[in-house]
Amino acid sequence: MKPDALRGHLDALILSVLEGSSLHGYAIMEALQERSGGLLDLPTGTLYPALRRLERAGYLDSEWSTVGGRKRRTYRLTRAGRRALANERSDWRDLARVMEHVLRPARADLADGIGV
Repeated sequence: MKPDALRGHLDALILSVLEGSSLHGYAIMEALQERSGGLLDLPTGTLYPALRRLERAGYLDSEWSTVGGRKRRTYRLTRAGRRALANERSDWRDLARVMEHVLRPARADLADGIGV
């Protein structure tokens, strides 16, 4: 998948994978890859700035923990994050509907000039 195709949608994808549980950054990347059937393979340089941005916006909370001697930051959705996710889903449905209408192949009778 082209990286540009994700522009404007990464926040919704991150919020969506955090809807069910708290995850650390690497687990978020794995969840995105798994849920996309392997089509999404985000570089860490894309994911971590997005997580920080979502946290600053109040959509995520995080906490540090130590697991197996390694420190990691775990993220979870806030109430504002759940509302933002609901809005993102609504916006996505609207966009998908518009794209489907515009990209749908033209009817043969219209393409031939009939009915124009």
